[in-house]
Amino acid sequence: MTERPPIQRAMVIVAHPDDAEFGCAATVAKWVAEGITVTYVICTDGGAGSADPSLTVAELPGRRAAEQRAAAAVLGVGAVEFLGRPDGELVADLALRRDLTRAIRRDRPDRVVCQNAVRTYTNVHGNHPDHLAAGQAALEAVYPASRNRLAFPQLLAEEGLAPHVVREVWVTGTERPDHLEDVSDFVDRKIAALLQHRSQMADPAQVEARVRGRLADTGRPAGFAYAEAFRRLSAE
Repeated sequence: MTERPPIQRAMVIVAHPDDAEFGCAATVAKWVAEGITVTYVICTDGGAGSADPSLTVAELPGRRAAEQRAAAAVLGVGAVEFLGRPDGELVADLALRRDLTRAIRRDRPDRVVCQNAVRTYTNVHGNHPDHLAAGQAALEAVYPASRNRLAFPQLLAEEGLAPHVVREVWVTGTERPDHLEDVSDFVDRKIAALLQHRSQMADPAQVEARVRGRLADTGRPAGFAYAEAFRRLSAE
């Protein structure tokens, strides 16, 4: 049998600045340490993501973009693209699917990480409509749009972006994950990246304690000190 080539490129598609850090930052840091090139695509501007009355809608998107770039730098992420959709108004429409298809064809990742697209009834916080929309659009861009030459034909004809087949998808935030990634050596990097999102951290110490506790609980069934959970899908 022919040995499959190693994963070389990964793309993380999420709704908001800080979603990647909460969902998969330790895994991203691990992949970067293994030599995988990781890029981010952030779908919204994050402009509705603060309870601080001193921050305005006009200034918050720029601040959150800067925080996201700083967090990505901590992890070694190669590039961050912001699609700039209004925070709280994201929908999985054809325009979003096209933009994610463009990103996938341009960066040509072997692996895509996205958010859960399925509403759950065990935790209301897992049902942010922007998260659901980002997950749905990402999955629809992976299959069939990014590989289909006739999907969004202008991407090929006008932009020279040839079809691309993503090999696998890792989904965060699912009720039934089937993979626990051992991130025991990278949890400190995750915390350092999370803490770059200062506009979101009224109590950084509480956030760190909560995140460490959650990762410890996730890793315990597999005997890991800390783990992040995913549902993995073959996309070939």
